Amino acid sequence: MRALTHPVRIALLEVLAVHQPLTATQAGELIQETATTCSFHLRQLAKYGFVEEAGRGKGRERPWKLVNIGFSIKEEDLDAEGRIAADVLMSVYFRRALERFDQWQRTHRSYPEELNRASAADQNALFVTTTELAEINAKVREILMTYRDRLVDPSLRPSDGRLIEVLYLAYPVDPGTAFTAKNLDSNEP
Repeated sequence: MRALTHPVRIALLEVLAVHQPLTATQAGELIQETATTCSFHLRQLAKYGFVEEAGRGKGRERPWKLVNIGFSIKEEDLDAEGRIAADVLMSVYFRRALERFDQWQRTHRSYPEELNRASAADQNALFVTTTELAEINAKVREILMTYRDRLVDPSLRPSDGRLIEVLYLAYPVDPGTAFTAKNLDSNEP
């Protein structure tokens, strides 16, 4: 897990999920890093089992692919240090996703109106039990997974399909302080 906390490695995993297989040179062009940097980080990701060679090639022209699409972290399998690493990793991943959402917000008017209407940016507050929250999460995952094969197999992608990022968060908040103006400006928990 610690191998993933580097921003270049995260960017490589993200770009491979959409465009694999890629050489270090191709990946570097897509993530705006040098081929040398990408080659080093791809080898590190391979060392920890996240990517593998996807065919023959030499040096930076060797193609790479993901071993698995996505990963999950089971907190119960982690020690205290591992939990800290998991928190850092998730923070980095969600910060990157929120930056992409912010970019969408700044540029969405340049996209077709139909796509704007189909897109969503909703915020909801719900009072639910732990069991109900688990049910909501399971239903959302089930819906999202029906389209997951398209990420892995480009031949399944509709000709008019677009890459869409779905950022879904469900977490408890303190109802007494969560929605105050002071809390919104603070970086404190």
